[in-house]
Amino acid sequence: MKWIETGLCAGILLSVWAANADEKLPVLKSGDNVYSNVTVTTVTATDIYFTYSGGLGNAKLKNLDPELQKHFHFDSAKAAESEKSQAEANAQFKQNILTEKSPGRRLPAATYDNGDLVVPEIFAHSFRGQRAPPVYIDEWVTAPPQNPQGKFVLVLFFNTATEQCRNAIPHVDELAGRFRDRLTVIGLSNEPKEEILKMKSPQVNFFVGTDTQSRSLQAFEVAMIPHAILLDPAGIVRFEGPPVYLQEKDVQHLIDTYAQ
Repeated sequence: MKWIETGLCAGILLSVWAANADEKLPVLKSGDNVYSNVTVTTVTATDIYFTYSGGLGNAKLKNLDPELQKHFHFDSAKAAESEKSQAEANAQFKQNILTEKSPGRRLPAATYDNGDLVVPEIFAHSFRGQRAPPVYIDEWVTAPPQNPQGKFVLVLFFNTATEQCRNAIPHVDELAGRFRDRLTVIGLSNEPKEEILKMKSPQVNFFVGTDTQSRSLQAFEVAMIPHAILLDPAGIVRFEGPPVYLQEKDVQHLIDTYAQ
């Protein structure tokens, strides 16, 4: 599926290439789900990630036929341990979000440095001016972006349980609508798809995906959300920080400066 490798050219990957990558399977059955024309992209202790005729998919190894479990070296004990660790990490991350008081304070002003908008403090590792690490998307909550080549990409790390994140959504929605021809906006949460769909307000009109293992949060070392990154078409980070700092005039400036 060429779109996965090159479509989100701004540094975003939808999977991690690992053992068994590019292995072809005519059919893959997981419980009641049947996928055809499967190309395996990643196999972890708990999951298999793949592309298929309908797009991007993933399945739990424990739900595969015993023959496929053996083929992918499934170890039920290791899988259970991994799932427990993931659940504990997600719970701790959510707790950190809910108890963090810093987002409620008055934010100091941002400045410009060699064309880039720089916020005075970010709660993540800084990649400004550098190529971003991969952004991992386990599953799309919405339909995936189509034909994003040549566009800027804005990724919003958020969580529906956090008031600051919900407050940021209308602002990001406005940017998505204003710059729809030049900008692809993706919201990314480490919550399960079902949990995200429970949020009825505010309405989300941009693309949304899940990262239930928090791999993207770990790659960017995000300690507080909402956190946004803006990537130019070459995959270089041009903005990072709380999305409240990224106003319409700033997005226009960055697009004018770094458009290819």
